Amino acid sequence: MKFILRFFGWAFGLGTVAFLLGAAGVALYIIAVTKELPDYTTLRNYEPPIMSRVHAADGQLMAEYARERRLYLPIQAVPKLVVQAFLAAEDKNFYTHNGIDFTGIARAALTNFQNRGSNRRPQGASTITQQVAKNFLLTGEQTVDRKVREALIAMRMESAFTKDQILELYLNEIYLGFVIPGYGAYGVAAAALVYFDKSVHELTIPEAAYLAALPKSPTQLHPFRNRDRAIERRNYVISRMVEDGHITAAQGEEARRTPLTVNPRSPRQQTFAADYFSEEVRREMTDRFGEKKLMEGGLSIRTTLDPRLQVAARATLAQGLIRYDEARGWRGPVTKIEDMRGDWGVKLADMRSFNDTGWKLAVVIDVQGETARIGLQPGREQSGQVSSARTIGLITAEGARWTRRAMGRLLNPGDVVYVEPITGRDGQFRLRQIPEVSGGLVAMDPYTGRVLAMVGGFSFDQSQFNRATQARRQPGSSFKPFVYAAALDNGYTPSTVVMDAPFELAQPDGSVWRPENYSGQFYGPQTLRFGIERSRNVMTVRLANDVGMPLVAEYAKRFGVYDDMPALLSYALGAGETTLMRMVTAYSMFANGGRRIRSTLIDRIQDRTGQTIFRHDDRQCQGCTAERWANQDEPILIDRREQVLDPMTAYQITSMMEGVVLRGTGVAIRELNKPIAGKTGTSNEEKDAWFVGFSPDLAVGIYIGYDTPKPMGGGGTGGGLSAPVFRDFMRVALADRPAIPFRVPTGIKLIRIDPRSGLRAGAGGTGAILEAFKPGTAPPDSYQLINPFDAANANGPRAGGRGPSSESNRAISTGTGGLY
Repeated sequence: MKFILRFFGWAFGLGTVAFLLGAAGVALYIIAVTKELPDYTTLRNYEPPIMSRVHAADGQLMAEYARERRLYLPIQAVPKLVVQAFLAAEDKNFYTHNGIDFTGIARAALTNFQNRGSNRRPQGASTITQQVAKNFLLTGEQTVDRKVREALIAMRMESAFTKDQILELYLNEIYLGFVIPGYGAYGVAAAALVYFDKSVHELTIPEAAYLAALPKSPTQLHPFRNRDRAIERRNYVISRMVEDGHITAAQGEEARRTPLTVNPRSPRQQTFAADYFSEEVRREMTDRFGEKKLMEGGLSIRTTLDPRLQVAARATLAQGLIRYDEARGWRGPVTKIEDMRGDWGVKLADMRSFNDTGWKLAVVIDVQGETARIGLQPGREQSGQVSSARTIGLITAEGARWTRRAMGRLLNPGDVVYVEPITGRDGQFRLRQIPEVSGGLVAMDPYTGRVLAMVGGFSFDQSQFNRATQARRQPGSSFKPFVYAAALDNGYTPSTVVMDAPFELAQPDGSVWRPENYSGQFYGPQTLRFGIERSRNVMTVRLANDVGMPLVAEYAKRFGVYDDMPALLSYALGAGETTLMRMVTAYSMFANGGRRIRSTLIDRIQDRTGQTIFRHDDRQCQGCTAERWANQDEPILIDRREQVLDPMTAYQITSMMEGVVLRGTGVAIRELNKPIAGKTGTSNEEKDAWFVGFSPDLAVGIYIGYDTPKPMGGGGTGGGLSAPVFRDFMRVALADRPAIPFRVPTGIKLIRIDPRSGLRAGAGGTGAILEAFKPGTAPPDSYQLINPFDAANANGPRAGGRGPSSESNRAISTGTGGLY
């Protein structure tokens, strides 16, 4: 008996020692692990990566930029239903445990013991607090050390943070997978958009339950690739919500019967044909704040884009490019499917197509007479598989008339082509081809520089190069208004007469430069107005030579057309290279009375807290902060922007360019019956075709040309190619606007003159126009020829640097005429 007691005593003592040693070891281990724990208090200031969103001027979403697609929601803004679904799925005792759920651990251990040998995934017992600790502060390695650290941090977090704070971190941080590759969702708000294209507040019970099911394994619960498993897990969450009393049994039964209907949000959704615009905003934001701030900073970017004008800009420019391209004939199919045996749809589905054109890729199945039977490129299921549906259509003679070819000589079986549905002809399609020529369009508010619409080419899918902002091209005659502005600002009037006669200039290499008019003819004495309306090159060169090219270069820099233009006479004809955006911005300064503006695609930028960190309009408004009207004066907008041109000169140029539309090279626009001023531009050999113009409240520029400059052929001029696009766009843009005339500044006198001679119009004279004159510059009743060469010898150069230079002396001495 004593032996037995002694044995138990010895065993008890040994056990006690072992327990104490074990406890000491565990304590030492925990102390060691604790020293290596990260500082969990940093979570108080945690700012997760949040996607930045770009909005149009009316607030509609244009684009989103993110490395982790996340919208951060305070816990107070998360719907109760969503919270209940995640608690039922992940941690039913969240609001009662202290970071570790021992009941859940016991339950998971029992379940795993019962499931041994069944190849089922072991059930975990990590609480939401533990998951936050792991996701934010630890790695995902499956080791005992990591689990111990996770538990210790979880318990400490529970004492430092409220339950709602922990849940807020979890619901905004958790990764919830993707439907479209590369378009994953972080947090419940982003997941609601990605999976269901809904606000989180619009989620139904089965939708909330599906999102709550995803944290276990988003990839294995993909709604298309693993649909059955996804439904099984969703229904399990619904059952748990019933068990926990969050929903009734009847609601749960109905939710389980509901199909899993996922409506993925397309990355291209709501872009208003504005891919070039959005990409330009992305570039600017990256330059301004850096890529990290854009992709993670949660910026809200309100752009200047007008969706209605953007759609019109895309359509009218595309139609202008198509019109030019189709006039040059059919170039042949995109490619060819050599072997048409079997399923042509699978072969066609793998071919790249430009989806932003609105056209369809199709393969010719057979040709019978003047009709070709085609098969359209099939779409893809949401799972990524090629759709089994096949759509057959017809290309009739009407749909291919522009090619001017018989169908039998036009298409063959296996040819892959682009087609467009013919409106009102079900199943019939028009043959199309991607234009080789390209171009750009910019529409701007001339008073603020806000870019309302911008198109940088025919197809963003085809080429992301933005021809509105990146292409540097010769503006040709569309540069001439700046030469005339320099002259009008320095003593000339619209009725000043310049000789349109041969002009020669000796070059350093001994050659002689002889500028010519587009027609190859000369027209004798003509007014400045006539010279700009008919775009006379030789007149412009002679005027620039008399004014002085250094002065013209200064005006070009002042308007922002060039940063540092060489003082060469050829630049007076637009021989330098600039961008469409610069030209539209410069013309806007004519429209707004000579005020400097800066073009912008962005109105305002707010950070993740809603604070404005950038605003384009920096004008001050006195009296705008009043809470209510108390008989005070109207607010005053203080505009301190630089005056780059005399307002009277700006109006004179505007009036002269209005004549371009009414009587000159831009008559294609006259049918709008609205006040429009503008100028055509065509570079040498018709390599660049421009039209830049404006109404009293809208400035628009169009450029058309090959990316690798080459002649566009006869008729490839600004008046023939770009002006019709301008007209078609303005027809839409000004459809609901009254025909308000251009604003006449104070001091301008409108006098009736003969537009050809520049003299006062006699009583009862026909064809007279109202010309704008500054005070003291009324037109004469007659004029006489002044010999500049003799005047220069007798009196020296005229004031202002406008006296004849050695080049003009040479021009005069060779009998090429002078200035009147």
